[in-house]
Amino acid sequence: MANRAIFKPLMLCAALSVIGSLANAEPLKIAIVETLSGPQASTGLMYRDATRYAVERLNAQGGWGGEPIKLLQYDSQGTPAGAAEKLKAAIADGAQMVVQGASSAVAGQLSEDIRKYDIRNPGREVLFLNVGAEAMELTGSKCNFHAFRFAGNSDISVKALVEAMKSANTLGTKVYSINQNYSWGVDMQNAIGQNAAEGGYKVVGETLHDVNKIQDFSPYVQKIIASGAQTVITGNWSNDLLLLMKAAKAGGLKARFATTFLDQPGNLANAGHVALGAYVVHPFDAEANGGAGVSMADEFKAKVGHYPVYVEPQTLFGIEMVGAALKKVAPENGKLNINKLALQIEQTKLDTPMGAWTMRAADHQVLLPMVVSEVSTEAKFKVDGTDMGFKPVKLLTAAEAEAPVQGACKMRRPS
Repeated sequence: MANRAIFKPLMLCAALSVIGSLANAEPLKIAIVETLSGPQASTGLMYRDATRYAVERLNAQGGWGGEPIKLLQYDSQGTPAGAAEKLKAAIADGAQMVVQGASSAVAGQLSEDIRKYDIRNPGREVLFLNVGAEAMELTGSKCNFHAFRFAGNSDISVKALVEAMKSANTLGTKVYSINQNYSWGVDMQNAIGQNAAEGGYKVVGETLHDVNKIQDFSPYVQKIIASGAQTVITGNWSNDLLLLMKAAKAGGLKARFATTFLDQPGNLANAGHVALGAYVVHPFDAEANGGAGVSMADEFKAKVGHYPVYVEPQTLFGIEMVGAALKKVAPENGKLNINKLALQIEQTKLDTPMGAWTMRAADHQVLLPMVVSEVSTEAKFKVDGTDMGFKPVKLLTAAEAEAPVQGACKMRRPS
């Protein structure tokens, strides 16, 4: 009895000690470094708004360490140099995690700068949460332990497009590859070629063109027509996608478009009915998997003012995945141990309306379900005030969409 009497006060002291450490934890700070001003700000603002929504949800669940998570925001103005400067400011302001996604060039800068900082500052590490930059090198030659990608990549996207369109008998046997001439476009071109045998098609032409400088795509359209292509697969975005599709209509091109970013807001309004029948691959379509997606979309719209689209769902899921991992990492002397969080993210499974997300430890590429949708007037959720939307054609599980680890990834892990 005496031993029990001593044991209970000891247990109470231990519990109070834990509670005290939680209550005294320093607020966790997450910084978003994005293009928040200028002509290219629309995408950066979507990343910011989705991140803010996700952080507010985490805070409604208790935040971390007994304190609300603080979201800091920094305008990189869309350049690697600007992002590098804002990263220094974010770290000086106490940020332990950095969110970004709108540019692979900027992501490469941030990932490398954070890698170098973490080497120089053991015990004060910073984590990079890439929620959109899809260049292969980011989980290939430039992979690092403190960087996680919560988005797809060219291999994942093209594999999903090809599988869905082949199953729907809309792919054809002749494919034309047209992409922007930088890392993402080159990755897309490579993936289109690598999937040819599995897709049962021949690449009948390839084009890499300047980024956002081409005003008249009619010469490219004539090349596509001359090739006899039945499908055009492209990773183009913004005006390079819209002007290409409009030139295709004006030039009488009958080929079907298979895209990665057609769901960017404004695209369907600008493209008009020329977009009908085109395909897009994305991580979320509210119609794709029953009522769960609709409920999520309705909740998002109630807070943000519109249905989640384009880069917003993957950003939300990525931050929620980190939040789930955070719940299993207690404060140490009031602070977050970033290495322990990184290890926990590797073990975290997030159930989303599209299916389970997991993080691959070998290269920190998220394994995620992908939806392939067709532009249709029969879609439930209309887009851009038009009579069109994205009607799901195929939902691939994470295992079905997965692409292998790149041999170039040689991740150095903490000892």
